[in-house]
Amino acid sequence: MDTQLQTETYAERERLASLLADLTPEQWDTPSLCTGWRVREVVAHITFPFRTKPLRFFTGLAAARFSINRFSDTAARRDASRMSADELLRSLRDNVRHPWQPPGGGQAGALSHDVIHGLDLTEPLGLPPAPPERIATVLANASGSARALAFFGVDLGGVTLRAQDADIAFGTGDTVLDLPAKDLLLTITGRRPLPAAAKATTAPGRPTPGTSG
Repeated sequence: MDTQLQTETYAERERLASLLADLTPEQWDTPSLCTGWRVREVVAHITFPFRTKPLRFFTGLAAARFSINRFSDTAARRDASRMSADELLRSLRDNVRHPWQPPGGGQAGALSHDVIHGLDLTEPLGLPPAPPERIATVLANASGSARALAFFGVDLGGVTLRAQDADIAFGTGDTVLDLPAKDLLLTITGRRPLPAAAKATTAPGRPTPGTSG
């Protein structure tokens, strides 16, 4: 399974690099789905692990009082301000096959990192998202729906979100909302609010939340 996840991770990085290569300067400065970050800060964040040795990482984390969010924000803003768009793109292109994995996240965490942050920039730019099956792989490899939702501070409030284009669901509520896998991922990661206008149904025998198949 790690081999497949690795292949998907490399493919996602190649896909993003190809899309970024055609951006105008104005598009690099487009606000992303990450509050306060433009596209260039998102790319700086995606590529930060490729430029950072463990000692520098832990030193920076300690300086941020061990807040990973504070550390990530500081690093992304710093690197985006000092690196050109070409340099950021090169950092991604040159590291498509980089072995980085987030601490405790494994290869599934590396794929999730790139797919989720990829959506942070493709959505506001109106560019194609990752393929539905790749997004479904990210959802299926989430380490339990409760943990994933807790990390992003999302409360489904008695709702189950079910993918229309993948056999996967999140939540345990009786109210079922059918969404594209992309929108499901955006919702459980706090990028998009629960779709109030989505068609709700009550569906017994739905897939076990947080799993596929």
